[in-house]
Amino acid sequence: MKEFKIGLLGLGNIGTGTYKTLEMNRASIEAELGAEVKIVSILEKDTERERDINVTKDQFVSDIEDITGNPEIDIVIELLGGIEPASTFMEKALLAGKHVVTANKAAVAASWERLHEAAKKGGAMLKFEASVGGGIPVLTAITGALRANEFEEVMGIVNGTTNYILYNMTAKGMDYATVLKDAQAKGFAEADPTADVEGIDAANKLSILMALMFDKHVHPTEIPTKGISDITADDIAAADREDCVIKLIAHAVRTDNGIEYSVGPMNIKKSHPLAGVNGEFNAVYVKGNVVGELMFYGPGAGPLPTGSAVMGDVMEICKAVSR
Repeated sequence: MKEFKIGLLGLGNIGTGTYKTLEMNRASIEAELGAEVKIVSILEKDTERERDINVTKDQFVSDIEDITGNPEIDIVIELLGGIEPASTFMEKALLAGKHVVTANKAAVAASWERLHEAAKKGGAMLKFEASVGGGIPVLTAITGALRANEFEEVMGIVNGTTNYILYNMTAKGMDYATVLKDAQAKGFAEADPTADVEGIDAANKLSILMALMFDKHVHPTEIPTKGISDITADDIAAADREDCVIKLIAHAVRTDNGIEYSVGPMNIKKSHPLAGVNGEFNAVYVKGNVVGELMFYGPGAGPLPTGSAVMGDVMEICKAVSR
């Protein structure tokens, strides 16, 4: 039986969720592929942490060259987060002819041209379904079943932290600071929530969506971006009087003057499908000139939903290689 060997960069929450996804469904995954799939090397500093997975000490490596320079490794999964060194590590892997799967929206958005050029030079595939919407397969739909469309617009609730905060401010009358503390306690917000609440995370994801939908890569720092930290009860009440709710929206639309794009709080009519996306859930609303209006909804983060998308990309690579 053919064997695919994987090098995993990072064994934090998402790395552990990806490893667990393979453990949970190994039989069905390998049966579908007609091949064995093994994570043979893991680049990780914290080798002592207790994880609910069957990982052994001899799988850990401390040097990226142990993965990118290993001719037996076919696929590299990058789950380190951040722009660097993740971008450099992915570039090295791609140039070495290793296929790369990542959930890292910051690195993909910031290093779009660099990574795609490395993939082209190395003759390797770069896949990043999990970088937008966690377990929601929106990128696969955009690049696959919907490819015959000319896309007209995308509106995304693509950050669960801000959606959780705004929902609780709206539904329960809680103030911003109180809900933020609650979100942090429940693990929906980081100790430093800046990237989420100031819209930076959403801008990364919009950059990726635009590149795929409109063939226009805009660096996330060039996307006009506003967060939710100054939203007040008065703002929410004013929106309600207009029969609206406030959502942090990543938005891009095709106009006669080109593509217009932004990230920021938006008043959404309660009749709009996005208005009912509550809590930590994500949704991406898409308009195509042929298909019309579609919405993709589901868990936008979390170890297992994200691991599901990562392993889905791995399986697509295995199938493509096996043809």
